[in-house]
Amino acid sequence: MNTTDTPQPPPAHPVAVVTGASRGLGLELARFLAEDGWQLVITARGAAELSAVESRLSRLTTVIALAGSVVDDDHRADLAAAADRLGGAALLVNNASTLTGYDLAGAALPALAEFPLPGLLETFEVNVLGPIALTQLLLPQLRSHDGAMLAISSDAAVEAYAGWGGYGASKAALDHACAVLAVEEPGLRVWTVDPGDLRTRMHQEAFPGEDISDRPLPQTVVPAFRALLRDRPASGRYRAADLLAAAVG
Repeated sequence: MNTTDTPQPPPAHPVAVVTGASRGLGLELARFLAEDGWQLVITARGAAELSAVESRLSRLTTVIALAGSVVDDDHRADLAAAADRLGGAALLVNNASTLTGYDLAGAALPALAEFPLPGLLETFEVNVLGPIALTQLLLPQLRSHDGAMLAISSDAAVEAYAGWGGYGASKAALDHACAVLAVEEPGLRVWTVDPGDLRTRMHQEAFPGEDISDRPLPQTVVPAFRALLRDRPASGRYRAADLLAAAVG
């Protein structure tokens, strides 16, 4: 972890870029940022879902919604340009992820021995290379605003679960890249957060046919992220459960 001087408050209407914002945790993070007065640049691959989110959140704040994939060079450039038009990003939320890089179509997560290599490549492109490349583009804006980069991690990055080899390895790589970025960019906050198991479409896809109704909904962990942005702790890896416990304490 790195330490910096007293945290600086964000500008009156700061700008956040949120990937994977059309559903699940990404949607809930975009919603709370809008409620807290952030201007938003949001993206996801599903244009129709993203448009619906833009319609709802634009009642609360300025929203620019651009559908596309974080692995696309031109799309990342468009996101950076949109944030610059709003005044420059003070926060980047790298949330977009893929489980396997291909449609499981109801199948179980593949063991590494049978993991299709094109899917494994796509997993690392979406979960690691895309976030790194987008961060590179937005670093000048983040630096000028004493900003922060938040990456969504997973317990699969630190625990060995059968079937989660591709996803877990990609999240471990993202964690380490963020740790290095924190050392190289001491003026920024660089956080990775494990949100815990949540009741999302992606989590359901990982457990086809199983009842995951016992998992908490994504909005239940929003207070952890709100506390993170409010308190601006040192760069590092956090668990949402720990942030929630600290906020309550």
